[in-house]
Amino acid sequence: IELYRHTIYAPFGRQREKLRRISAVDIEPDDATHTLVFVHGYGGSAAQWLYQLQFFGQTMRVVAPDLRGHGLSDDPVELPCAMENLVDDLELVLERLGVSRPFYLIAHSFGGAVATEYALRHPEDIRGLVMIGVPSRFIVREIVRRLLRVPDPIFSWVAKTIKVALYAPQRTLKRMLETALSKWRGQERLEQLRVPTLVVLGQRDNVFLREHYEDAARCIPGSQQVVIPVSAHLVQLERPDAVNRAIRRFIDARQQAARQADTINGIPTPASSTPSGLLARSNSAALHAARHAEMPWLQHYDGDVPETLPVPKQRLHDMLNNAARAFPNAPGLIFFGQKIDYRELDHASNRFAHALRSLGIKKGDRVAIILPNVPQYVIGVYGILKVGGVVVLGSPLSNEEEITYQLQHSGAHILLTLSSYRPMIERICARTAISQVIFTDVREYLPLRQRLLLANTMNEQVGARLSTPTLIEGNAEQKNDGEKSPGDSSSEEGRLIAPSERIVCRGHTWKHLAFQHLLHSQPVTPINSETSSEDLALLQYTSGTTDTPKGVMLSHSNLVMNVTQQRHWMTDAKRGRAVILGVLPLSHCYGVSSCMNLAIALAGTLILLPTQRIDQVMQAIKQHHPGFLPGVPALYLAIANYPRVRSYGVAAIRTCVSGSAPLPIEVQEAFEKLTRGRLVEGYGLTEASPSTHSNPLKGERRVGSIGLPLPATNARIVDVKSGETLPPGEVGVHTGDLALMDEDGFFTIIDRKKDLILAGPYNVYPRDVEEVLYEHPKVLEVAVVSMRGADENPSPFIKAVVVLKRGEKATADELLALCRERLDAYKVPKQIEFRSELPKNFVGKVLRRLLV
Repeated sequence: IELYRHTIYAPFGRQREKLRRISAVDIEPDDATHTLVFVHGYGGSAAQWLYQLQFFGQTMRVVAPDLRGHGLSDDPVELPCAMENLVDDLELVLERLGVSRPFYLIAHSFGGAVATEYALRHPEDIRGLVMIGVPSRFIVREIVRRLLRVPDPIFSWVAKTIKVALYAPQRTLKRMLETALSKWRGQERLEQLRVPTLVVLGQRDNVFLREHYEDAARCIPGSQQVVIPVSAHLVQLERPDAVNRAIRRFIDARQQAARQADTINGIPTPASSTPSGLLARSNSAALHAARHAEMPWLQHYDGDVPETLPVPKQRLHDMLNNAARAFPNAPGLIFFGQKIDYRELDHASNRFAHALRSLGIKKGDRVAIILPNVPQYVIGVYGILKVGGVVVLGSPLSNEEEITYQLQHSGAHILLTLSSYRPMIERICARTAISQVIFTDVREYLPLRQRLLLANTMNEQVGARLSTPTLIEGNAEQKNDGEKSPGDSSSEEGRLIAPSERIVCRGHTWKHLAFQHLLHSQPVTPINSETSSEDLALLQYTSGTTDTPKGVMLSHSNLVMNVTQQRHWMTDAKRGRAVILGVLPLSHCYGVSSCMNLAIALAGTLILLPTQRIDQVMQAIKQHHPGFLPGVPALYLAIANYPRVRSYGVAAIRTCVSGSAPLPIEVQEAFEKLTRGRLVEGYGLTEASPSTHSNPLKGERRVGSIGLPLPATNARIVDVKSGETLPPGEVGVHTGDLALMDEDGFFTIIDRKKDLILAGPYNVYPRDVEEVLYEHPKVLEVAVVSMRGADENPSPFIKAVVVLKRGEKATADELLALCRERLDAYKVPKQIEFRSELPKNFVGKVLRRLLV
């Protein structure tokens, strides 16, 4: 349910810039039949409605706010905490979330007092009221009052020792007790209710006096009462099924009464609202069967994976806010041993958001990032989103022309990048609309003893491809603390980044700013982005494997939904405990979603690696024991072939999802044998945010298949020419990938349409040939491409480009003999070419066009 949290910002105090946060869970499935609003009690939180939100959230809209100072909601000292203020907060939540009226209001304990006051203030809003464990008076026992007088560190320790789950600090509890709880005149207020009410009691509930619980039902005119056996005060958690049935019966009775009233008044009843009992169950079974016939993959989902999911209304940066509130001291990032906890990460992104606002960034403005996997990348992304901006991601391994095109095309005005890229950036700024560049250094978040070592590594791995000439052209002029020689700006790693400089290059003026200086000059307070889930969050350029990169526009809803799908697919993942190894570049959509966003959504730890050197990957596995490793086939192949691989603790890796390229069977089997974890193949494309398919992580998987569509994903195979839907087993295309679906709903990518090889009258899929060559014990990597013959014989032919394992030697005849043994004659390559490595893009996908 944390993926469905929505943060509402409300100004307070004399300065309108000061904001407080109100957190609320909001789940709205398609075609929701009713709206249910849940209000928790004193010391509780929205999470105490977990089972009700899961059950009713499948067919109804459910909203559950955290009361002031409870859960993830703020409780500013400057604001009063009387009953009327709590009701005002509830009104604000319902207004901001656009909750339609009337709705069912369901409350527990002191939440029942808040609900009563709301129902008296707005009786027309309430379709029905459910009071769970609500007494007519809240007389707190003397031992609790004494405990609240104990200094807070001791108070929290005692509460934890006696296993009392409190979701509010002592300060909030004391204020609410004095100004709201003790002063509520329950009997008088309950007698004034004139809305249909159900009272639910736990049989053993003795938190408050029993007679006061029984008084509540007697005081409310016309109320119904249900006593749940073998349960106490938190009956909705102790006996969730019984409570859900009671609420369901109450809602059904209200619906039936409404239909009867409509009939008496001559109002026709829609046919869709009339089924009940056996007929309703029969219709539901028929719909279920029809759905499974249309989507056969649903029957192969792991047991805890839902068939469909409501679309979250959460914005991407809300995930970081929520993780920081729930797990402030947990490590969010680990960068070469340097830990950054969630509180620090949240504060840093708030500071960056304020800095961007001071630089003129407003909702919808583009801000570009060209960085490797460093903490500044994560801070930058979430800071841009918090100020309402749009993130434009560029790869530090792209060439100058590609980066220039992306910055021109996106319309970005501010760029966050490394100071070592400065020579190239100065040339780019002269050709784009970039007016301000924020420079940072890879060493800023490193442990002191590793700063020099890693900076040298980064210069070799990343900076070398970007910083070309060491001398700036003679017409570059720098103005800050006097004139500098043109060559001074070419070795930025050797000096501190100046707080601010104005640069004039080729007639174009831009401002140079220092990342850390910007952060330190800004507050850590939250900032209202004024965006919604439907607003643009990310402009992600495709990898350009086969064509010119395109800018894909992804909204908050696109990205959060994809994380939600992945989160529900990983049923064993525990919030606050997951450790993810971030080898995938965060400049690629795969890395954004499956590394950065998934880690934040799980409030887990993301281990950042700025390079893909296999020795650093192995050291990170040995030191941090990641349980989840998203990657590409080349990564798993390198790990499987690493010397003494088992000594690096690879057994800690339990889940791996391979994407971006076909996963060879030999690679899959070798990796799983070493780790005893689960390596499955998945599929995605940037336009889909990006993941769409995966093999089950527990149940049946099919070798060579990309698996099943993720929950709430529709997929079909269409004819290459006509676009008509094809039956199971037929090959079709729409996304550019040739694929087929079997009768059970498992999808298989045959190959890229552009990679298809025409061998006379036959179609040859490169993967068929590659799988055979991977079976040769001396072969490390292979890519099969179509070559055009000489002028006298222009017919295309098959060429296999092969990389051998370290120390191995093989001949072309040796490999061709294997192909002739296991392939049809028309699939056998005509030519074998040996190389030391295959050309790949920055995410690890083979660039076949460079092999032709």
